[in-house]
Amino acid sequence: MMMLVNCSGCRTPLQLPPGARSIRCAVCHAVTHVADPRSMPLPPSTSFSAATPPPPSPYGAPWGPPPSPHGKKKAVICGISYRHSRHELKGCINDAKCMRYLLINRFHFPESSIIMLTEEETDPYKIPTKHNLRMALYWLVQGCQPGDSLVFHYSGHGSQQRNYNGDEVDGFDETLCPLDFETQGMIVDDEINAAIVRPLLRGVKLHAFIDACHSGTVLDLPFLCRMKRSGEYGWEDHRPRSGVWKGTNGGEAISFSGCDDDQTSADTSALSRITSTGAMTFCFIQAIERGQGATYGSILNSMRSTIRNTGDAMGGGPVTTLLTMLLTGGSAGGGLSQEPQLTACEPFDVYTKPFSL
Repeated sequence: MMMLVNCSGCRTPLQLPPGARSIRCAVCHAVTHVADPRSMPLPPSTSFSAATPPPPSPYGAPWGPPPSPHGKKKAVICGISYRHSRHELKGCINDAKCMRYLLINRFHFPESSIIMLTEEETDPYKIPTKHNLRMALYWLVQGCQPGDSLVFHYSGHGSQQRNYNGDEVDGFDETLCPLDFETQGMIVDDEINAAIVRPLLRGVKLHAFIDACHSGTVLDLPFLCRMKRSGEYGWEDHRPRSGVWKGTNGGEAISFSGCDDDQTSADTSALSRITSTGAMTFCFIQAIERGQGATYGSILNSMRSTIRNTGDAMGGGPVTTLLTMLLTGGSAGGGLSQEPQLTACEPFDVYTKPFSL
């Protein structure tokens, strides 16, 4: 059985193989030595009833002091182009670079607090493989304290697979596709939720921006904002009937995603007119730059309006030459028909809650 140890360098939780006496961290590269692996505690259980409060987090006390105005800002940005494969995308690394620029220059994230995972990175531990992406997500939440602001941005392929444990309303798990997904497998929404949602303490906030197909509920957050074209909205309850807890440990988690669970997301040059981008990432950054980022509702409406107007202008025909290959067979006809989604750990008024990172 795998056991957890904290990295001696950055305190990232690491899975120690049975019988191993040391392990190298993929994030900081430190080697952690263990005297006797059999003495290590078992990993904490992550399944419990939503009817009762979650047990104490292994990452810290759930109800700490009020948030500090001087918390850390940390981000993981992942852009995957799947170069030289039949799944190749054109705009995902552009998305990653643009998001990094936005976080540093608009939201004042320190450059040193951003981990970039793309195929262009020279550090082998920052290539967007399944293992490296998992380690980066552990790093993102490790040691989080009240006042911290965390960001996870992903631009790449997403997919779905049949759910068998009853915790999905539609019967499917949503997934992210790391660079080596064809050999190592996809990362399922249950794992993403366990890695970066449930550890969040009171006063810690996480924003995720997922530009991928089938990404509506890929963080498995309990509530989805169902918004009409008129701007009217209501929160759908996506808490699983199985009773498995999908919320945080007192913190706040909010996700913008490129499309609904049954939709595909475009990788296209139709929006920028210059280079390929993910439609969702482009529209989010544009909303911020145009001064439409005051509230979550204004951002979501701006993103949807831009995509809808682009699709209407195309008339459904020229987009065929603009979309690159979509992993799960999304249609290239009909314009940009995707609808960005907003999910959260708790419902809130999207038109009064200020957006801030």
